[in-house]
Amino acid sequence: MTGGKLMQLERLLLHLKLDGWCVVEDVIPANQIKHVRQSVEAAVAEHRNPAAPSGIGHLPGMINFDQSFAPFLADENFLALVGAMLGHHPRISFTTGTINYPGNERGGWHADWPFNQNNAGHIPAPYPDATVHLTTLWMLAPFTEENGGTLLVPGSHRSPNNPTGDNGVDPLAPYPTEVNACGPAGSVLVLDSRLWHATAPNRSHQPRTSVVVRYAPWWLNVEVLRPGSDERRRLSEETGRKENAVPSLPASVFADLPAPVQPLFRHWVARPE
Repeated sequence: MTGGKLMQLERLLLHLKLDGWCVVEDVIPANQIKHVRQSVEAAVAEHRNPAAPSGIGHLPGMINFDQSFAPFLADENFLALVGAMLGHHPRISFTTGTINYPGNERGGWHADWPFNQNNAGHIPAPYPDATVHLTTLWMLAPFTEENGGTLLVPGSHRSPNNPTGDNGVDPLAPYPTEVNACGPAGSVLVLDSRLWHATAPNRSHQPRTSVVVRYAPWWLNVEVLRPGSDERRRLSEETGRKENAVPSLPASVFADLPAPVQPLFRHWVARPE
């Protein structure tokens, strides 16, 4: 890594550790953004989760349906940031196509899995002050205040609870220090998954398209997310509690992923019957 890249990494890490978020620019090359955006939008249109709110295009297990964004997930400089936060051998826990359509309304404050207290497989609050999961939004369109750049509460990742855990904060009310995360297409918004954030209203006439990719350390158990796993039966199905579902990755899709990307996904490869 060059001296300039190292200085940029140190600046981003400081922002992420102090504020709980940062924006990494120019991860997807400018000449690739349109192709990836159109491919993602087509996949979401065809396979969209019908249970998602009407203003949101939501496709869990995005990598199973579209791999146009896959080559960029193992970007060397970006993985240096992930590795500095999560340690060696990070892996991907979720990929989700997410489109904020024009007219979509504001959502509620929450932290992501495993800190969302509504999930079956959550870390109970009060949780420790440690980064154990990263949420990243790969911006395939510019994120602006007008089109619904994600709402954040800077520094809220240091709180031992979040509004999904009845911490006294109204999840549907504006928060005094909230900001919109903004950045050009091709950038990646990185959040400590503890950070309070919310869907912002899209007041523009264009969809705000992204792929949400979450990174986990090698030791974090993600099996509660896998349909058919014992952990999922134990924590979700037998208790009636809700949990996200991440479908297993077909071996044929895994085989076609770029070699540097495969280590990030090999734990999701479908197991023989």
